[in-house]
Amino acid sequence: MNGNLYIVSAPSGAGKTSLVAALLNADAGIRGSISYTTRQPRPGEIHGTHYHFVSSAEFQEVARTGGFLESAQVHGNSYGTSKQWVENQLATGIDIVLEIDWQGAEQIRQIVPTSISIFILPPSLDTLEKRLFSRGQDDATVIARRTAAARAEIAHVTDFNYVIINDGFAVAAAELQTIVRAERLRSWRQLQRHGTLINQLNQPL
Repeated sequence: MNGNLYIVSAPSGAGKTSLVAALLNADAGIRGSISYTTRQPRPGEIHGTHYHFVSSAEFQEVARTGGFLESAQVHGNSYGTSKQWVENQLATGIDIVLEIDWQGAEQIRQIVPTSISIFILPPSLDTLEKRLFSRGQDDATVIARRTAAARAEIAHVTDFNYVIINDGFAVAAAELQTIVRAERLRSWRQLQRHGTLINQLNQPL
């Protein structure tokens, strides 16, 4: 039985990284995919833990050989998800969450129609901009570009199965965890997982 594939997308500063981290910490049955990227590490980021930081040439070589399940250009940098790693994990029954942008999410939906997509929204654009400034990782020019890009990204919200408004971290984290738990209880999943029991219960008296 394959695991579920979850997609979490959001504009920069909406809180998706923190929410996904909270999900992974709370649920041992789900793992996060570590994306490849050509951007430079931010302070505190570790190669192989937060991202696989690679050169543009290395990234293009993986893309050329079909090694990415999805890839996209975001804010001038390349991002991609390892196809083999995701497929191997799902085949063992482990759930996987991809923290990717709307472009990657669109690609995944075409390849894996059963994937579950979740979009994280900020309560306002003002709040989004304040969050970007407060994390102190980008200069004012980059933040202005990210805030402007957020409008275009948010326009894709209707493409997703679920929407969470991150107006309070604890509530948003609980909502994300609830989505994962509910998806595991879908009838076709339960029939795969507990087919023998369900068949026994369906036997005539």
